[in-house]
Amino acid sequence: MKSILKKWGQLSLVKQIIVGLVIGIILAITIPEAAKPVALLGSLFVGALKAIAPVLVLFLVMSAIAQHKSGHKTNMKSVIFLYLLGTFLAGLIAVIVSFIFPVGLTLTKGAEGVTPPSGVVEVLKSLLLSVVDNPVSAISNANYIGILAWAILLGLALRSAADTTKTMIANFSDAVSKLVTWVIKLAPLGIMGLVFESITANGLEALLGYGKLLAILIGCMLFVALVINPIIVFVYIKQNPYPLVFKCLKESAITAFFTRSSASNIPVNMRLCENLGLNKDSYSVSIPLGATINMAGAAVTISVLTLAAVHTLGIQVDIPTAIILSVLSAVCACGASGVAGGSLLLIPLACSLFGIPAEIAMQVVGVGFIIGVLQDSFETALNSSTDVLFTAAAEFKEWRKEGKTIDINKAA
Repeated sequence: MKSILKKWGQLSLVKQIIVGLVIGIILAITIPEAAKPVALLGSLFVGALKAIAPVLVLFLVMSAIAQHKSGHKTNMKSVIFLYLLGTFLAGLIAVIVSFIFPVGLTLTKGAEGVTPPSGVVEVLKSLLLSVVDNPVSAISNANYIGILAWAILLGLALRSAADTTKTMIANFSDAVSKLVTWVIKLAPLGIMGLVFESITANGLEALLGYGKLLAILIGCMLFVALVINPIIVFVYIKQNPYPLVFKCLKESAITAFFTRSSASNIPVNMRLCENLGLNKDSYSVSIPLGATINMAGAAVTISVLTLAAVHTLGIQVDIPTAIILSVLSAVCACGASGVAGGSLLLIPLACSLFGIPAEIAMQVVGVGFIIGVLQDSFETALNSSTDVLFTAAAEFKEWRKEGKTIDINKAA
């Protein structure tokens, strides 16, 4: 037994997760009833991540800003630019692909009991209200915009505090980070439970009728992940981007795919940034920020499903309107975290650009919920892994200017 545990400990976390993934699939296919308790492992893992992530973000950001020394450079401007550029390009690619491969929908019933925002103004209002949320409420409700706002303000206020106070905050930050590493070590069991629950609860039968729509959605996301993002990264680091791209996909996208929550994946991304040797002052802010505004996958979802409705209704769309849709989908995607229901509930907002009635738009949302088991998984995997990718690209650009060697393969 000891030898088995020793060999297990020698495996990398990714290999352990793959083992858990395979076991979960086997159990779901062979003995779904007998293995039902396995699903609890997934719920516990996601629950633990969701519980620790808000506290981690608060202390990491607050500590990084409080101890930031004047004149010490961060890459936040570059990272934010990359987030916005990547989200816009994802929406644009989705629009182009939707015109090349138009797909229609069978609209029969809508999504019951959900209320979409009435316009961009409501989305922006929701975001602004999230900023001034009570700090305790922000943490308990995992409102990362509010958590970021309070962490930044507290960090700035503490910059003139005594060194002992700063040390105490740093110690709390380190302690929470340690708790996160313990939770992440349970990822193989968590992923096993999540994949088991996904297969037994949803199956794939309900998705067969939407094969073409799913192919467009997933194809766009894969194109963004494997073509668009590498091009952006290459422009920044001036070397082969794929080692970094694949590392981010392997170590961030896998967990995000099954947790289906960018917020829950924040601890995983923080650890990956640390392994890449990135500046903690930068990534402790950019990673939680990316979980709220870096939404390439959401931009793809909004654009593809909106244009699917357009094609279904036979509405003619000109190029200027298509470009406007790309911009609108990017803006909506950035606001997705501020709206209950995420990207799907922002589809009616985009549909309004083409004069599509709300009742029809909500039927499109209903379709989105049907395919959500795969759509949301791929969307979150793209969103979350890109947070690390762009954070690393911005910093590696500075390394290149300073003459430092960028060797992804040597990263822990």
